[in-house]
Amino acid sequence: MVKKEMIAMLLAGGQGSRLGILTSKVAKPAVAFGGKYRIIDFPLSNCINSGIDTVGVLTQYQPLRLNAHIGIGIPWDLDRTVGGVTVLPPYEKIENTEWYTGTANAIMQNIDYMDSFNPDYVLILSGDHIYKMDYEVMLDFHKQNKADVTIAVMPVPWEEASRFGIMVTDEERRIVDFQEKPANPVSNLASMGIYIFTWSKLKEALLANAEQPNLDFGMHVIPYCKDKGYPLYAYEFNGYWKDVGTLSSYWEANMELVDIVPDFNLYEEYWKIYTNSRATPPQYLSEDAKIEKSIVAGGCEICGEVYNSVIGCNVTIGKGTIVRDSIIMDDTVIGEGCVIEKSIIAEQVKMGNNVKTGVGDPIDNETNPNIYNHDLCTIGERSVIPDDVSIGKNVCIGGVTTKKDYPNGELQSGKTLIKAGE
Repeated sequence: MVKKEMIAMLLAGGQGSRLGILTSKVAKPAVAFGGKYRIIDFPLSNCINSGIDTVGVLTQYQPLRLNAHIGIGIPWDLDRTVGGVTVLPPYEKIENTEWYTGTANAIMQNIDYMDSFNPDYVLILSGDHIYKMDYEVMLDFHKQNKADVTIAVMPVPWEEASRFGIMVTDEERRIVDFQEKPANPVSNLASMGIYIFTWSKLKEALLANAEQPNLDFGMHVIPYCKDKGYPLYAYEFNGYWKDVGTLSSYWEANMELVDIVPDFNLYEEYWKIYTNSRATPPQYLSEDAKIEKSIVAGGCEICGEVYNSVIGCNVTIGKGTIVRDSIIMDDTVIGEGCVIEKSIIAEQVKMGNNVKTGVGDPIDNETNPNIYNHDLCTIGERSVIPDDVSIGKNVCIGGVTTKKDYPNGELQSGKTLIKAGE
């Protein structure tokens, strides 16, 4: 029988609705990040850098691009004869067929996959966080404390604690109480959604709670283990960790990459981030081009000016165009004479000449103010923007738009413009 000490189960099936139009056609873990990467590259790279060579990736929502990106795992050295990376979508069964209805439900539906490796431990990960972590060190902590459950935690500001699962620990980091998104938190140690379970105890907890609707780790599995008296420990992580689940946090995390001394360093030799890289030609910068404090991926053709921005692969920026504080994803074409301010422009967008984005006074978005905020202008993939239009703040645009969609050549702040079929 195959035997692995620890395998990883990476939850990558979430819709990511708080990223709005960026995830209308793609799973959140497959969204571009940092110019050449996708969000899922970070936990996958953490796995191989930590010596974990068996990873199950649980997909569900819009998996096509995510599956194509992962392939057979070659970029992460996960194309193994035994183990490697396996994509695990929900599947039809003789009875009780269902979609993944919760984080723990998704894991439970893949018990046979985990059993096939006879692991001692199972590492549960989320596919939508940006961080570097050596899971081997966390496993050592789990073993040293003879724990059955170890939860990675990190201190968060007290005012944000109610958004997380909160751990209360004793002096030895044993978890003595657990609160799931409490109104009045008694601790600020927040769960990162990273767990190591002793496999026998995880399997027992999953089977015992199998009939729970929307079976969840925070709501069901962790409380079950605590009630059973299993040793639960908190592994405190003090490095960079970012949940890029909202447009504002996604934009902020990208902008942090271009700092002179970035909080999150992509250039460390000892902990590389691997990705399914495209074969792109070299960058071309014209004599008029000017770039300051920015990341520019391969294949770009830049004839304008770029400041404090992250530019993906094969992006074209026309002459006289100024891009500032923005994210522009792969294969997008920006015309001449444009001014792009604090914008997120998704893949394969075609923008005409003399377009201005991020202008005017900030006004709350009319349809989804909780998603489109922080004065960002967000343009979905494969959108078309005509010449000579002005676009405000807290705006969302999707689809092929024409001049008639912009009264007096303007889309005011707070507006949403989604063309039929998008």
